[in-house]
Amino acid sequence: MDKILVVQPAKCTGCRTCELICSFTHTGEFNPEISRISVLTYEKVGFSVPMVCQQCGVAACMEVCPVGAIAKNNVTGAMEVQDSKCIGCKMCTIACPFGAIHYHAVNNIVSKCDLCGGDPACVKLCPSGAISYVEANAGSISKRKAFAAKFKNVFEEVS
Repeated sequence: MDKILVVQPAKCTGCRTCELICSFTHTGEFNPEISRISVLTYEKVGFSVPMVCQQCGVAACMEVCPVGAIAKNNVTGAMEVQDSKCIGCKMCTIACPFGAIHYHAVNNIVSKCDLCGGDPACVKLCPSGAISYVEANAGSISKRKAFAAKFKNVFEEVS
C-alpha cells in the first residue's frame, strides 16, 4: 500500500524547516524558493500550514501534461516529474488544485514532492511533528480531509 504525507496544521509553528531541508535535499542549496513544499502563513489568524503535493489518485497534473513528463513511481506511489521530458509549459501548475507544483525559471522545468524516494526529509526534520508519512488508509485519508476542511475555514476567515 502507498504511503502519504499527512499535515497537521495545528502543530505547525511556521519555522519553515521543511522548506529548507527540501531544497537542500534536492538541490544542495538552502533556498525556500526552490523547495517542493511551501509554508503558507496567515498572520491575521496566527496559522501556518505546509502545502505539499497530495499525490492524488487521479492526478490532474499528470493528466494535463502534454508530453507525459509526470508519472507515478510504482515503488513510492509519488507522482514524479521527469525532468528530461518536461518542457516547462506550466500546465500542471495550473491544474494542481493545491498549488503544490512549482515552476523554476532558471532551468525551465517544474518540480513537486517526490516523497524523497520513500524517506521524506521534511518528516524527519520537522521539529514540531506537523508532517508525518503514513500508510494510505481510511484513517489517514480522513486526516487529510479534516486538514482540507480546516484550511478552507481559515482561508474564508482571512478573505
